[in-house]
Amino acid sequence: MRSPSYSVLPARGLRTVVVLALTAGLATAIPQAQAQSDDTPLAAKPYMGWSSWSMQSSKYPGLNPDGDYSYLTEANVLKQADAMAQKLKRYGYEYVNIDAGWWRDKAWKPSFDAYGRQKADPVRFPRGMKAVADHIHAKGLKAGIYLPVGLEKEAYGDGKVPIWNADGCTTADIVYDDLRTTNGWDSAYKIDFSDPCAQKYIDSQAQLFADWGYDFLKLDGVGPGSFKSGDNYNNVADVAAWQKAIAATGRPIHLELSWSLDIGHVEDWKKYSNGWRIDTDVECYCNTLVTWENSVADRWDDTPAWTRHAGPGGWNDLDALNVGNGEMDGLTKAERQSYATLWAIAKSPLFTGDDLTRLDSYGVSLLTNREVIAVNQGDTPPAKLLTPSDPQQVWAAKNPNGTYTVALFNLADSPAAVTADWGMLGFAGKASVRDLWNHENLGTYRKGITQALPAHGSRLFTITPRGTAVPTTAYEAESPANTLGGHASVADCSACSGDRKVGNLYLGGKLTFNDVVVDKAGTYQIKVAYVSGDPRSLDVSANSGGATRHKFASTGDWGTVDTVSVPVKLKAGANTITFDSGSGYAPDIDRIDVPKSSS
Repeated sequence: MRSPSYSVLPARGLRTVVVLALTAGLATAIPQAQAQSDDTPLAAKPYMGWSSWSMQSSKYPGLNPDGDYSYLTEANVLKQADAMAQKLKRYGYEYVNIDAGWWRDKAWKPSFDAYGRQKADPVRFPRGMKAVADHIHAKGLKAGIYLPVGLEKEAYGDGKVPIWNADGCTTADIVYDDLRTTNGWDSAYKIDFSDPCAQKYIDSQAQLFADWGYDFLKLDGVGPGSFKSGDNYNNVADVAAWQKAIAATGRPIHLELSWSLDIGHVEDWKKYSNGWRIDTDVECYCNTLVTWENSVADRWDDTPAWTRHAGPGGWNDLDALNVGNGEMDGLTKAERQSYATLWAIAKSPLFTGDDLTRLDSYGVSLLTNREVIAVNQGDTPPAKLLTPSDPQQVWAAKNPNGTYTVALFNLADSPAAVTADWGMLGFAGKASVRDLWNHENLGTYRKGITQALPAHGSRLFTITPRGTAVPTTAYEAESPANTLGGHASVADCSACSGDRKVGNLYLGGKLTFNDVVVDKAGTYQIKVAYVSGDPRSLDVSANSGGATRHKFASTGDWGTVDTVSVPVKLKAGANTITFDSGSGYAPDIDRIDVPKSSS
């Protein structure tokens, strides 16, 4: 029974590499059999490499001369592998990942073997997939491959296709009788894992990839997520089956999940895979690889909720890093640097979709900056958004050696100054500053550092404190000393300090902290602990002064607390600080921490 192929479905999800990990969680839980030959566990650090999708999906002149996705060929993949080995391997880039279409011809008609498993298109890959992996390995690199989740409709074969190494099992046994569909494009039948034959099918695919010598699998269209919800699109069982199947092969294979996954199932993604896409495709599907608005800029909004979930064994995947080709990337130089900066500090995999044979000098400088790569690959934890998600942002991570990695971003469409106040980092006094992109020591700064940034511009620093910790005073939102207005009310919150918070801040709801005492007048970095299942905004004011509206990023769900620093001008003595929802809906407030003195 045949059905429409991907070509009539949204292109958005075809590219997310599902790296199925052998591991069932963090690196500390990875069995010895999953260790790589150098005894480094899978995904101990974010992977680095190249993926074919950005170029094969672009309409940039000359990339796909024989029709959509025609770029994907053995010759082109090996050309990129050779270029990576020559230009980027010494900087840590190692994976060469083949994306969607390797088993489909240029009309997008698929090929399958006698057991319903994807088979390389003989025109795209005339020597087959094993020969491609062998070539990649000969360069000292690792090979990646791609599949959509589920049993592709064209592989069903009226239910009569036998399953490899599974006597009596056919494709009719491994899917639901009603042939319900799954994945981000509904291009496959949902697999029914209550039948043992289903696991046997996944085992057969995993063994095939292991026999070919692949080191990475991108599993795409996975849900919940990929803009689909409901039981049909819950593929947690598929991911678990892949993790089990990969482990059974005895070959370390990184399992990456795609695309735009549901954060509500993050514990499942962490348990069964090595990485997970947190957003839709970065590609614009236009005449460049990407554009700033579609959808590079989205990552600054969507990353904060996921930050706490990344670590050794599994990482948040922000998608391809296309900063190396200049005009073909479709970005300004400032945008290219900001793009690379966020990927580095977020500890996202650093895999580019650029043409590695035609990198420009600026692109090479971005992709090969050893100090920036060290932020991504070293012991630095993922950076956290310290400010509200306004156009001017500060992100930071405290390093094991006591220094801080700090990034400044101006996401506005015009130039603006951005300040990292040392109070945001928890200390006062002086600090030395090193510029990582420019390999330059900038000297010692007191109180903080301010930089004038171009539209969509950034800076990346290592900050070494020379000052002292800043003592703070905590003020609980639920305190009876505060004043509530409108719909605002106190609610239970097990994740909050004091187990309570103030919520229902909507359509004029207000929370005023009374008697906030400081010893002298000045601008104070007030740390606000809040809860918000989606991005929401608040007007913040002190005393009778004017309010400033700030956007608060999602904390991931309504049971998780996060913090941001908000600058507030206070007078010496007692103050009031008001959080006002205005005409919209605001986050819930747990508490505020106020420095005892301004920095």
